[in-house]
Amino acid sequence: MDSALVSVGLPVVLIVIMFGLGLSLTVHDFTRIAKSPKAVAIALGCQLVVLPLAAFGLVLLFDPSPLLAIGVMLLAASPGGTAANLFSHLFHGDVALNVSLTAVNAVIAVGTVPVVTNLAIDYFDPGGAAAVGLQFGKVVQVFSIVLIPVALGMLVRRWSPSFADRMDRPVRIGSALTLTLVITATMVDQRADIIPYIRAVGVAMILFCLISLTVGYVVPRVLGVEGRQAIACSMEVGIHNGVIAITIAISVLDSTEMAIPAAVYGVAIFPLAAGFGWLVTRRRARNDAAQTRPAAGSDTGSGMSPTR
Repeated sequence: MDSALVSVGLPVVLIVIMFGLGLSLTVHDFTRIAKSPKAVAIALGCQLVVLPLAAFGLVLLFDPSPLLAIGVMLLAASPGGTAANLFSHLFHGDVALNVSLTAVNAVIAVGTVPVVTNLAIDYFDPGGAAAVGLQFGKVVQVFSIVLIPVALGMLVRRWSPSFADRMDRPVRIGSALTLTLVITATMVDQRADIIPYIRAVGVAMILFCLISLTVGYVVPRVLGVEGRQAIACSMEVGIHNGVIAITIAISVLDSTEMAIPAAVYGVAIFPLAAGFGWLVTRRRARNDAAQTRPAAGSDTGSGMSPTR
């Protein structure tokens, strides 16, 4: 992709986002997972195993081009996005769990993303693997701009927590605006093919959003995770870091087409996550009201009549 906004802006926005994540983290966030090992293990299992399998099934079902298929798998392997913390807060999830999951996810993804992407390349486009192969050196380069900014952000927070708190909002706003520009530039660059691309992966990406959010909530609940933590898991599993997927697709794999699924996903996920969070919290409120109603009316069925 020849656009300077994308070639320069993508690494910059990724650095800013991951630095902002580091500003919100402490070493305690990595050790705190010991307090909720069950929820963490279930969320990571959904993230690392269930979602790639779901994405693979959707790709087989919709049968897009090989490069789009690889892009879908790349997105599925990407870690949770930092926006998961915000959505979890909005819908009364366990934000502390989100922060811990985001921190652990960012580290684990260094190994899982290359593995899943290489498997996808070998399966969907073996003949073109030499042209777009995921080289180890480039992977190290990309994830150096993921982990190093996180580490620097954590150091800044340790040295000056008040400065880290003040910078949190400006960093979030700046990264969101830049990301919007990058996604728009990606779409504009591929405007001649955008309608076929959307037809090929648009429905698949919407379904992937819904599956991710649903799996992230239902599986923990079925396995006994309490409501607030299940909401946190849903947002962490459901909201992927599309910037990482787009950066790898364009900067490492040199393919704008592979970035399209993540760009489409980036547009779809936020309204879908908001709607899903609203439905879940509304249902929880209804269930809580139903549980308290019998206690509130317990005296009315005692057979006692009021004194006149």
